Amino acid sequence: MANFKLDVDADGIALITWDMPDRSMNVITLDAIEELGAVVDKVTNNAAIKGAVITSGKEAFCGGADLTMLERMGALYAGMMKNEGEVAAAKFIYEESRKLSLLYRRIEMGGKETTAKDKGHTPGKPWVCALNGTAMGGGFELALACHHRVAADNPKTRLGLPEIKIGLFPGAGGTQRVARMMQPADALQFLLKGDQLKTDRAKAMKLIDNVVPQADLIETAKDWIKAGGKAEAPWDVKGFKLPGGPVYSKAGMMTFPPANAIYRRETYDNYPAARAILQVVYEGLQLPIDTALRVESRWFAKILRSPEAASMIRTLFVNMQDLNKGARRPANEPAVSITKVGVVGAGFMGAGIAQVSAAAGLQVVLVDRDQETADKGKAALHKALSDRVMKGRMKGADRDSLLEKITPSADYAALKDCDLIIEAVFEDRKVKSDVIAKIQAVIGDKAIFASNTSTLPISSLAAEFKEPARFIGIHFFSPVDRMMLVELILGKETGDRALAAALDYVRAIRKTPIVVNDSRGFYTSRVVGTYIREGHLMLAEGVPAAMIENVGRMAGMPVGPLSLNDEVAVDLAWKILKATEADLGAAAIDPRQKILLEDMVEKRQRFGRKNGKGFYDYPAAGPKKLWPGLADLQPVKLDPDTIDVEELKDRLLAMQALETARCFEEKVLTDVREADVGSILGFGFAPFSGGTLSYIDMMGTTTFVALCKKLEAKYGARFAPNKLLIDMAEHDQSFYQRFAPEKKKAA
Repeated sequence: MANFKLDVDADGIALITWDMPDRSMNVITLDAIEELGAVVDKVTNNAAIKGAVITSGKEAFCGGADLTMLERMGALYAGMMKNEGEVAAAKFIYEESRKLSLLYRRIEMGGKETTAKDKGHTPGKPWVCALNGTAMGGGFELALACHHRVAADNPKTRLGLPEIKIGLFPGAGGTQRVARMMQPADALQFLLKGDQLKTDRAKAMKLIDNVVPQADLIETAKDWIKAGGKAEAPWDVKGFKLPGGPVYSKAGMMTFPPANAIYRRETYDNYPAARAILQVVYEGLQLPIDTALRVESRWFAKILRSPEAASMIRTLFVNMQDLNKGARRPANEPAVSITKVGVVGAGFMGAGIAQVSAAAGLQVVLVDRDQETADKGKAALHKALSDRVMKGRMKGADRDSLLEKITPSADYAALKDCDLIIEAVFEDRKVKSDVIAKIQAVIGDKAIFASNTSTLPISSLAAEFKEPARFIGIHFFSPVDRMMLVELILGKETGDRALAAALDYVRAIRKTPIVVNDSRGFYTSRVVGTYIREGHLMLAEGVPAAMIENVGRMAGMPVGPLSLNDEVAVDLAWKILKATEADLGAAAIDPRQKILLEDMVEKRQRFGRKNGKGFYDYPAAGPKKLWPGLADLQPVKLDPDTIDVEELKDRLLAMQALETARCFEEKVLTDVREADVGSILGFGFAPFSGGTLSYIDMMGTTTFVALCKKLEAKYGARFAPNKLLIDMAEHDQSFYQRFAPEKKKAA
């Protein structure tokens, strides 16, 4: 067997070691399922074997299913739908996706068949899962199917069922076993949030039975079998009672109706997998386990066929994996060694960049205009990290080790031996020009220079650098330590080595890169600006502010457009609008937006969260509240009962998708994967859609163009579909058909 090794000791206990060749982590594939089934047969049919311990030969136990397997299954389903009809295709998906659930149930039965006629015959053999490291998704479901679970005391270990984050749910028995191990409210929260637990928390939740030193892991697992551990799950024992009592009981009625209300509040019914979790737990707890598992499998097959799951798997797993492994890295460029990074600007962004760089083990020089300011940047970072230590989220030693790698300075000469320099100073061309001049006077001829700008064109900044080929844009998102996307911007003369170095750096700090070409606002800032603008225009039309915000969340955005504008600063939006008008003329802006922003910023000094007043008020105590004065800025006021909520949702999402299509036509974007990943990680575009271009593909280009034309007729030329979309609609093409990304191995 290629993936599993089986050894039987003198006590008759089989040690099964999962160690997939040519992979850094074990994952569930069709081959792995088949081989594990053969292992179960060997354990079951060998009379000399009394029980089995399964562990991993790698640092982690299992990363979950290889989702490309599910993606291929979806493609086969689509083909069968076309050639053999819906019934045959649905049956295929159900039978294929249920194989793992049946295998795990067989392990849970100790190798016996799961049919009623086999129960009560020869006892099965106990299985223990020895979790030497992280176990996710289907890997953790395997652990849950075993009769006993022991984990090594490893602070890096995480255990969880995060399938909800890619539009799926645990479909190999996870929903049914978890819901029988704990109170249903706790089970639902665990399943719907997709939390990744440390071992102590998992033990407290009774998802694992013991945590022991790494050196004792295997012996402890074997000892449980030697001590008479039985091959039976609690729910297979006569008289088993659900931890939360029956579904139709006082306790049950205090769980499921509120859970449904919370689900709707949090998801607005945009996520079929979340609804399915509620359904299978509710139904499954009223049924015997084998029937419940069949219900789970039917729902899993249904969700696997959903366009939301297909899009989320493609974007949040396949595409992200491609980008993280270097899909956009120049093929012929050797690895760039980056050991020391210079960060110029010790403000909030600069300190964040210094933090993630030091956390990756890089030495950092943090430079600002004087020593006091540079020291303040590091001191602010010390305070933020100390807060984590106080909350138990970080060890003091780790904080100190990170901070030791950061050297604050006012001397630009300290940058001379840095491999990469990132300027993160105020978003002002003159300030940046002065900083560029000071930096290039001291750095070496091989150092790469990067500007952390979200608005200023990279090509024009690079023109002031002595060698533009070494100049690139690296746009971080705030807060740097939490936002996973980094947007790399190529100037007209940016060379391959600069791009390779930037990608190698982003990989070192464990973030996801997208590569875009230079333009006004690049990609993310340009598109998110249209979302904010649409909120402004709705306000000017007389739509109540609360409705605008609520509809934004209903559409799938993390926050409404007015709230988002407060976060990025209302005065920044005003500054960008004025710059756009100055550079491109009055026709490039909407006068209604200009009137609104000028009133907010110039007349009322409402700059957003940063000065405590924007579209919202931010009291010292209590939550933010919409500013009552917004109604005074509306020239007209619409009756909420006359407003088409679905049309508002269409406007907010279609505008962003349309602007992305324009970016693609203009070659600001050149890879569909980057458009989708960037839209979700960068500005939170409705994750259930798979991203801005997947949103168009999910709707169908013909339908999307028709929607744009309908909105154009009612709201103006900003909704006019571009030539690329019209051509694609005429040929019935999707983005992932016409611009299918080329697969290549990472450099």
